[in-house]
Amino acid sequence: MSQIPVGLQLYSVREDCAKDLPGVLEAVSDMGYDGVEFAGYHGFDAPTLRRMLDDNGLSCCGTHIGLDSLTADRFAETTDFHKTIGCQFLIVPWIDQNDRQSAADWLRLADRFNEASDRATAAGFRVGYHNHNFEFVPIDGHVPWDIFFSNTKPEVIMQFDTANALSAGARATDYLRRYPGRAITVHLKEHSATNDKALLGEGDVPWAEVLELCQTVGGTQWYVVEQESYALPPMECVRVCLKNLREMLEG
Repeated sequence: MSQIPVGLQLYSVREDCAKDLPGVLEAVSDMGYDGVEFAGYHGFDAPTLRRMLDDNGLSCCGTHIGLDSLTADRFAETTDFHKTIGCQFLIVPWIDQNDRQSAADWLRLADRFNEASDRATAAGFRVGYHNHNFEFVPIDGHVPWDIFFSNTKPEVIMQFDTANALSAGARATDYLRRYPGRAITVHLKEHSATNDKALLGEGDVPWAEVLELCQTVGGTQWYVVEQESYALPPMECVRVCLKNLREMLEG
């Protein structure tokens, strides 16, 4: 398989980040990760974050931010910050429950993302949406994920979380095929029906097929490892996840 760089979603090690973000970035780089995706900045300003990334040879492969950060009145502030840290991908990881009650709500969300995407594209950024599991529970006879991505522009990134989807019975392979070229960044997270602390490669996700589809139809530019349950200390979990992923890619 051709080489797609591997980043770490720092939410995986959020408590460590809160205590010592510079130390976490150094350790993540030493493990062999190519980049990190932020989920908060722990009080550091953009120039300091960029310096820490550069000092450790890490790229910023994305960030998780609220949809309100992408509105017209806040967009310049948002893009100035993320341009400084070298972050191109602005990913919304959550939609408030009150905004996703019906198919019409999801159509309105698609319109909001399209507007944000137009602003982002003009400024050299991409916006996207990251799933949990509720996006695959039908509403009004339709799957919200399909309502949304069938009505958003191709520039809107489909950041597919393999474990969150599978917990709702949705397979990443189906959606990678259905929306070709839109899985620019993909969350590689394990799901197991028998082990809620399974690490990457130890559960039910069909990794060989997922990784092949990322390579061939997904348009994937970054793999982003995420781990949210821990049989080991979180930093050790993400080290093992990277090791297992590298072995799968080499195999």
